[in-house]
Amino acid sequence: MVSHKEFVTAGKQPGLQVWRIENMDLKPVPKALYGNFYTGDAYLLLYTTSAPSYYLHMWLGEECSQDESGAAAIFATQLDDFLGGGPVQFREVQNHESITFMGYFKSGLKYQKGGVASGFQHVVTNDMSVKRLLHIKGRRTIRATEVGLSWANFNKGDCFIVDLGSDIYQWCGSECNRFERLKASQVAIDIRDNERNGRAKLHMVEDGAEPDAVIQELGAKPSLPSGTPDDEKVETSNKKKGALYMISDASGSMKSSIVAESSPFKQAMLTPEECYILDNGVDNNVFVWKGPKANTSERKAAMNAAVDFIKDKGYSSKTQIQVLPAGGETTLFKQFFCDWKDKDQTTGPSKAYTIGRIAKVAQVPFDASTLHSNQVMAAQHGMVDDGKGKVQIWRVEKGDKVPVEPASYGQFYGGDCYLILYSYNQGGREQHIIYTWQGQKCTQDELAASAFLTVKLDDSMGGSPVQVRVTQGQEPPHLMSLFKGKPMMVYNGGTSRKDGQSQTAPTRLFHIRQSSSHTTRAVEVKSLASQLNSNDVFVLKCPDATFVWRGVGASEEEGAAAKQVVGLLKASATDVAEGKEPAAFWSALGGKKEYQTSKSLKSITKPPRLFGCSNKTGRLAVEEVPGDFNQSDLATDDVMLLDTNDQIFIWIGNEANDEEKNGAPKIAKQYVDSDPSGRKGLPISTIKQGAEPPTFTGWFQAWDTKMWETDPLERIRAKF
Repeated sequence: MVSHKEFVTAGKQPGLQVWRIENMDLKPVPKALYGNFYTGDAYLLLYTTSAPSYYLHMWLGEECSQDESGAAAIFATQLDDFLGGGPVQFREVQNHESITFMGYFKSGLKYQKGGVASGFQHVVTNDMSVKRLLHIKGRRTIRATEVGLSWANFNKGDCFIVDLGSDIYQWCGSECNRFERLKASQVAIDIRDNERNGRAKLHMVEDGAEPDAVIQELGAKPSLPSGTPDDEKVETSNKKKGALYMISDASGSMKSSIVAESSPFKQAMLTPEECYILDNGVDNNVFVWKGPKANTSERKAAMNAAVDFIKDKGYSSKTQIQVLPAGGETTLFKQFFCDWKDKDQTTGPSKAYTIGRIAKVAQVPFDASTLHSNQVMAAQHGMVDDGKGKVQIWRVEKGDKVPVEPASYGQFYGGDCYLILYSYNQGGREQHIIYTWQGQKCTQDELAASAFLTVKLDDSMGGSPVQVRVTQGQEPPHLMSLFKGKPMMVYNGGTSRKDGQSQTAPTRLFHIRQSSSHTTRAVEVKSLASQLNSNDVFVLKCPDATFVWRGVGASEEEGAAAKQVVGLLKASATDVAEGKEPAAFWSALGGKKEYQTSKSLKSITKPPRLFGCSNKTGRLAVEEVPGDFNQSDLATDDVMLLDTNDQIFIWIGNEANDEEKNGAPKIAKQYVDSDPSGRKGLPISTIKQGAEPPTFTGWFQAWDTKMWETDPLERIRAKF
């Protein structure tokens, strides 16, 4: 194994380490200059988590030479080898960096002209003779690119930093918006604090009010053009399509053979003895998965195989590459699989292997008594409170809402749509949630009416309720907790209208399962043996008998809920233990068949993801927030989308415009429908700025209810 003196400290401490390739050698970059990149150079970055797990990035500037990028690739392979093949490897190209990479630099990346070859060094200086112009782009991922110091490079739509050494001027174009000013200020503060050791002065300059010092440097100001839209990215519905290839070097050179033409894939398609390429080239991503038992030469050649694959396919040279060891799969990769489960992997001597942001999502057991104080728990289990507030339910009928008899609260029919208004107290204020429950067999008219009536009810309450759209069978835990200890009953079809009851099937099967927050739901399923599951309880109602079937892994609460279901069905039942079924039980289900008997794999919570929906570029676009997000990433002039894996939140900023507000629900639905893993029908909650429930705020560390009472621009200006 090749070692380098720089490898000795690599990965020893959690955090980021950055090296530059200088004359075919590795040289560390001073910490104060992390985030500065010369466009003529190549860099290696290693991010170590406390687990530890490793992310290894090779960054290539637009003007970096063949030799330097070759040297970076060799060092990356050697460092990967030195760390036992455990790192997730990325190839990053200037202006096309991965979301993981951008997450290390919350105050943005700075691209500087030149490089090693032209004598530019990374040294922390209090160099007051600097003269440069930085063009700031991006709302969530910020890039500051050095351009020529001249009015010709300015426009009215962006922010620029005129850096004159001892004075740093942040110039704001007349068409740029508040959020962009905010981000540009972060870059300016970063330059002052890190590159000038706090010794420079910051000035905020408005378009048209330039001070003499700026005019002296740049000359008389001509009339400036309007801004150009940021992204030429085109939204395509096939962005999420992937193909899966197996790669092998059996023939002496790397060959790839197709395994599956299009996603979603099954996890079982990846066998541990092989390496695979997941081709998502339409969205500029290519992944290599290294099987833990694949031969060493294949594992080492993974990155090169991906580079060759991109050339063969004619993809852009800017395509991002991720090389993943088994157990180190990124969220981006896992989303192409419909059945991905993370086992608690161990690598090396009994060391749990968690990767990246997942390490932060510690599983919190549910305890209703601490709901109000423990927001993290409330968020993970989707519970705003214990469900003991006030409940009102209406059924959608002939375009209007009709009150449901309180005695039948908790029973939902697949042929209906319902509006459920829940009111509760939080912090001395009355809060409301409107659940819109849509049955799978209701008519198009009722679906449309349910959406319209929800908006009407919301408006009548001043627009403060949280709206949650729920599809039959995908009820969130909180909705299931509203029925005073009774299980929520979901009937396959039919309606609760007086004269609308359809004839029920003679044999009916109900699946009873408890959620992580101890609420239970009984859902009517097809009367087939293949529907059974060892982890749960089932009630089988036949014309001449009723059975309560109990799987070996079922809980006491599920058993108790089954008794209530039997009562609602007005039957008396025989208890049947799994493995001791009478013949009549199997014949009612059409014969014995295989069913789910494995322990339900409690998959690790996928880390939550936050996206901004903005039409500031003239087109409604969605962009992910990089890194660990926090409350200040919620742009008050946008609509944000938070994906917590089993539900989606739409957060509406107070200054968002109408197009963004109206377009966001469509985007949220498209986002779920186009998910490569095939998630469908997740609950989508709509939340207004200032009225966030704990199920939302708990995903943000240290949520501050007073944060928006002061203007964020004023707060950041105070740091100037």
